[in-house]
Amino acid sequence: MIYLATPTYVLEMKNIDKLFPGVKALDQAQLSLRPGTIHALMGENGAGKSTLMKCLFGIYTEDAGDILIDGVSTKFKNPKDALEHGVSMVHQELNQVMRRSIMENIWLGRFPMKGLLVDEKQMYQDTENIFKELDIDLNPKKEIGTLSVSQRQMVEIAKAVSYGAKILVLDEPTSSLSEKEVNHLFRIINKLKAEGCAVVYISHKMEEILRISDEVTIMRDGQWVSTAPAAELTMGKIINLMVGRELSDRFPPKNNVPGEVVLEVKNLTATYQPSIQDVSFTLKKGEVLGIAGLVGSRRTELLENIFGVARHESGEILLNGKVIQNNHSRDAINNGFAFVTEERRATGIFGGLSITFNAIIANLNHYTKNGIVNDKSMEKDTAGVIKSMNVKTPSSKTHIGSLSGGNQQKVIIGRWLLTDADVYLLDEPTRGIDVGAKYEIYQLILELAHKGKSVIVVSSEMAELIGISDRMLVMSNGRVAGIDETKNMTQEEILRLSAKFI
Repeated sequence: MIYLATPTYVLEMKNIDKLFPGVKALDQAQLSLRPGTIHALMGENGAGKSTLMKCLFGIYTEDAGDILIDGVSTKFKNPKDALEHGVSMVHQELNQVMRRSIMENIWLGRFPMKGLLVDEKQMYQDTENIFKELDIDLNPKKEIGTLSVSQRQMVEIAKAVSYGAKILVLDEPTSSLSEKEVNHLFRIINKLKAEGCAVVYISHKMEEILRISDEVTIMRDGQWVSTAPAAELTMGKIINLMVGRELSDRFPPKNNVPGEVVLEVKNLTATYQPSIQDVSFTLKKGEVLGIAGLVGSRRTELLENIFGVARHESGEILLNGKVIQNNHSRDAINNGFAFVTEERRATGIFGGLSITFNAIIANLNHYTKNGIVNDKSMEKDTAGVIKSMNVKTPSSKTHIGSLSGGNQQKVIIGRWLLTDADVYLLDEPTRGIDVGAKYEIYQLILELAHKGKSVIVVSSEMAELIGISDRMLVMSNGRVAGIDETKNMTQEEILRLSAKFI
């Protein structure tokens, strides 16, 4: 059926419903998008943002409602169908063939051919042309698995652009980007906007939303709440619309008192690429230590070496004054460490398995006695995780892969709380989490510190680190560029130190 849509809209989604077993994910949701604009889509985790976009992109089929593109009622059969009709989506969780090259990932399924063979020369040149247009400095022949998360995101955006998209959906595109990389991304987005592309920008970062977007649509519990020009909104108004209540303070008050040194890292060095060099620092009981740095500063690699999922050639790790050997993750867990990794999908969850499995897997020995598994105890603890972490799910048997990214993260953090660790290593713990849930995570981190646990937090959000940490360590190109009390640190000083060894 052809509708007489408002000609100023390239996309109209009207009264969209989507049901999953036990939950109504979308309830009369709507979105109207003008060409050549950046339209932010906001809401708490589980509000329905990604589900709405997956209905547009052909991943899900809506149960009711209409999707109009240029006034024509449209229903894409699958993502390939959407891409061929000018709708591209860069997902929060990247889906890439890690052992193949950048250019192969971009042109997968549509390789340029020369007779019966792939024309690699043409593919290389086409990729170079797109990279040049977007100011992306990467070798098209490089294996994509060797790239950082931020570089892989840039490749996905380049892939979307290669389809000549008139509608581009970006789902949490800056969740792992430094300020420099965010600025680069914004230049790309504004360039696409100037060329007439309409961009749907999903993010929880309100400063970015107010900076980059023309209009903002807010959803809550699967329903449309409000659409307004970004110029008419403030952070306070957005929070109130998102959560239905005032959130006066962005960070909880600190009530922890750091004590004696618990963890000491001495001259930790890994010479393989990417390397860390001569890293030394201490962590106190009841302390939150923030680790800042640009993308590529080796913050993640540092935590991986401490936890034993990466190997270092020299240096020592001391726990309570005694040298320990975390040769693999099981050693680290037995020594009282917990590790929330940066990439949920790749290294955090078992997507095809239940919430129960994902919640108890790090503490499995606790539920096993004489070869017999105590299912009742597992379910009890899982129910505790769901309740304490406010996980939105129909039941504990739900596959974790069907939850929103933020709710997956809550389960992962809950998993490690069940181990009652002494040292918590948190790599981007609030990545892709809404403002209300972020506050809950901040409360949890400070509560752990108040109880005498020691916490290391890696984050790309400087305001977050300043808001919750007691001391700040700044990494630059695999080395410690500086460490000081957080109260003595400014964002300008952190940026200066981050570029110290580049």
